[in-house]
Amino acid sequence: MKKVKVLIIWGYGINCETETAYAFKLCEADPEIVHLSEIFLGEKRIPDYQILCFPGGFLDGDHLGSAQACAHRFKFLKIKGKIPLWEEVLRFLDQGGLIIGICNGFQLLVKIGLLPGGKYLGQRKVTLTYNESGKFENRWVYLKVNNQSPCIFLKGLDELYLPVRHGEGNFIVRDQETLNELKKNHQIALQYIHPETKSPTLEYPFNPNGSQEAVAGLTDPTGRIFGLMPHPEAFNNWTNHPQWNRKKNKIAQGLYIFKNAVEWVKENIL
Repeated sequence: MKKVKVLIIWGYGINCETETAYAFKLCEADPEIVHLSEIFLGEKRIPDYQILCFPGGFLDGDHLGSAQACAHRFKFLKIKGKIPLWEEVLRFLDQGGLIIGICNGFQLLVKIGLLPGGKYLGQRKVTLTYNESGKFENRWVYLKVNNQSPCIFLKGLDELYLPVRHGEGNFIVRDQETLNELKKNHQIALQYIHPETKSPTLEYPFNPNGSQEAVAGLTDPTGRIFGLMPHPEAFNNWTNHPQWNRKKNKIAQGLYIFKNAVEWVKENIL
């Protein structure tokens, strides 16, 4: 059977590419780790794959403006001086491809303008900035899935427990009109919740960064583009769980997200 081809970007500070590829491989996909320079030089073409993944790490320094340089490349660079890279991305989407951005990859998606997408495609209407705590946050968080969201990656899921590792995860929307649009389309796909009330929360440390509306993950109106701050690839085996030897549930929840994407491509593209 033909396998789903996954393009996993790395380089310029991205450092979660190996475990992300491993997660996709566990879900029976065919992941390929490709340096950004290979894309920029036209040695590898985005439309040749079915899933495009921007992993976490420290892209472009991971400080205010992180992913900024890379976003400009994707918007304005011309491959071999001829083909706009942005057109390659749009061609990939026209073919039905899926895009996921994790942590720093989520930052890149919002700075490129792939999120929130829809009528805002190509525009920067939201951002991710410094954590309100003023420091890097490395902790596990409780998450609630919006079951009305069109997000393909979260299909059939309800609650998740995943780690965050970031200094800039504070989600902010440019204006009330944009926020209303996100709510209307159920694009707020994943939220930080309080472990006791199970409700979206702004309370620290359950909301580790102060994100507006407790946003931990955002999708576009089609559900095919998804960005999230938590690291699902970091929970690819039960022993990753901080209480792995005490809990009875032996499921690595992070794999659900990758499996949903792979299964969707098999059913709709291959």
